[in-house]
Amino acid sequence: MNRNETITISLDQDRFDRFRLIPWWDQARLADTRALVLGAGALGNEIIKNLALLGVGYVCIVDFDRVENSNLSRSVLFTSADEGRRKSEAAADAARRIYPDINVVALHRDIIFDLGWGWYLDSDVVLTGLDGREARLAANRACAFTRRTFVDGAIEGIDGVARTFMAWDGPCYECTMSQKDWELVHSRRSCNLLSREEMQMGHVPTTPTIGSMIASLQVQQALKFLHGLDAQPGRGLYLNGLTFESHAIEYQRDDGCFAHEHATEIVRRPWRAGTTLVSQSLGEAEKVLGGSAVLELRNDIVVARNCRCGFRDAPYLPLLRLDRGAGVCPRCGAEMRMDSLHSLDLDQLDGDRTLSDVGIAEYDVARFRRGTSYWEVLLDGDRPTVWPRESKQQISRAESKP
Repeated sequence: MNRNETITISLDQDRFDRFRLIPWWDQARLADTRALVLGAGALGNEIIKNLALLGVGYVCIVDFDRVENSNLSRSVLFTSADEGRRKSEAAADAARRIYPDINVVALHRDIIFDLGWGWYLDSDVVLTGLDGREARLAANRACAFTRRTFVDGAIEGIDGVARTFMAWDGPCYECTMSQKDWELVHSRRSCNLLSREEMQMGHVPTTPTIGSMIASLQVQQALKFLHGLDAQPGRGLYLNGLTFESHAIEYQRDDGCFAHEHATEIVRRPWRAGTTLVSQSLGEAEKVLGGSAVLELRNDIVVARNCRCGFRDAPYLPLLRLDRGAGVCPRCGAEMRMDSLHSLDLDQLDGDRTLSDVGIAEYDVARFRRGTSYWEVLLDGDRPTVWPRESKQQISRAESKP
């Protein structure tokens, strides 16, 4: 190098300067995006890492597990110091280290039972790194109901698939399920009671390499959606790591699929799941709907346990949340009959209960029905203070994009 040569260093570049070289890129849009990430395992780690690197402004991480030693070989955000910590919190801390300006929320919750659908409403896109069918079914129905784009990923061994669903205008995750998939789900649900361990039976064998690839595809599809580009809804990309081949999958919409039902209009009420009574909410629903109404439940609840010895109680707990021990009579040890309901009216209440008592989560959407008419209510009294502003969208049937 010539000693007299002048080296010019530009100080105008910022963290995202290289991204802005892409003609259609909108960094301000990403800074204003709220992404809901379900699952903080191998896929979730890579999704969160990529969102942080890209400068996504707001990320909510939901997971109910804790970091185990076996996670350390597949999860880029976790270290040995995180063992025993809640995955959502450890991942959130790591995301802040990657991008200090990120606003990240960690929720230690079961998405099937404890994640209110207001979190979906307040998000722009939902990305999942989930293991089981039950969790995917729950996420799929929430995304369909709230009309949110659902970017799903699945991995096993060194194979994987990434796919995007917009259920209001095409197939959804349930449309892709085979008869065998449904048989496995129904065999679990039809059993009198299942343990939590059986509901989540089996660990998925996989590697960090396929997790990184599939999660990258998921985030890339989300990027395209957020920029108004074609994110190929209803399509997936399957990677076969053994043969080094890939192929696109075109999913077909099942017109008989029940998961495509979405809200007509969701109203806000200053209700709280833990304090608003079922009788109070049903009373208001009956005024709105013009007559007797029922509160629909997403998960069947056990309203009574009966034994031939005369023992009886009313646990009012989700059926899928109880273990086998709950079906054994504490008095005589015999198997009890379980009475469950998927909807409630005023006559079916055994004493007054709060919405939380019957399985409605905090910041959830309570759905009331009279005949074919519905009234859908967001429990606005549970509104979290962690999001910086209210939803940018009107909560209505007409809108489908941020």
